[in-house]
Order: sequence, then structure tokens, then C-alpha cells
Amino acid sequence: MAMKLILTSEVSGLGAPGDIVEVKPGYGRNYLLPRGYAILWTRGGEKQIASIKKARDARQIRDLGTAQEVAGRLKSLKVTLKVRAGESGRLFGSVTTGDVAEAVKAAGGPELDRRRIEIANPIKSIGSHRVSVKLHPEVSAQLDVEVVAA
Repeated sequence: MAMKLILTSEVSGLGAPGDIVEVKPGYGRNYLLPRGYAILWTRGGEKQIASIKKARDARQIRDLGTAQEVAGRLKSLKVTLKVRAGESGRLFGSVTTGDVAEAVKAAGGPELDRRRIEIANPIKSIGSHRVSVKLHPEVSAQLDVEVVAA
């Protein structure tokens, strides 16, 4: 028997906020609900979908043309991240997707959702690193981030 839920945040492989999904009871009860990724489906809950989708539409890059335009802007952007590092060039910790999103905004780029930024290998050293940004289901942009010691 399936459990009917309304997603409140994006879940990889399942859906976007506001989507109504049916999942196995254990997955919903033990993973999605406790972490706040979903709420139980009710008729009243469907009214909440409208507000969730409105918020998502404001954040999301709507059409393919806009996504391609933003991808072009990201390619021409020079993003520099200042971090604390040791003498050998190794960082204290690593660069997170939130750090990259803030650096893009500081460099004059568009405001990006940190959940759309993908770092293939953890950035733990000074130098130039390539980061992928998923702007649209069909558009992904590559971004070069220069990590320098503060």
C-alpha cells in the first residue's frame, strides 16, 4: 500500500516542491516526514501546494531561454573565493555549495540556489576548480571557481 505525500522541498529522483507523490510507507514515515521534505496529503494540504509552487516559481528559472542566458553569464564570470588555508595550500575544511553561491553573487552574478550547485570532487585545496550548476532540467552550466588563501 502506498502513502500519499506532498513534497515541501526538492527530493532527487522523486520530485519538486508542491508535487503530490505516492511512496512506500517506510520511506515516507522514516525519511521524508521527519526531515521535513514532505507533509501528509490532505485536501487542506492541497491548498498549501499553491503557496509552495508560487515560492518555487519565484526562485526557479522558468524557461529554457532564460536558463541559457544565465548559463552564458556564468561562463563569463570570474569567481574568486577567499578561504583560510595552511602553508601547503590545503584548506581548513572544504568549500561548500553555499560558499560558491555567495561568491557568485558577490562577483555580480545571478542569485543561485545552493542545492542546484554540484561539486564533483570536494574542494580542499587552493587553485582553480570546476563546478557544475544545474539551471534547468536541460541546461547545466560549468563555472570556474578560483580558490585563494585569505
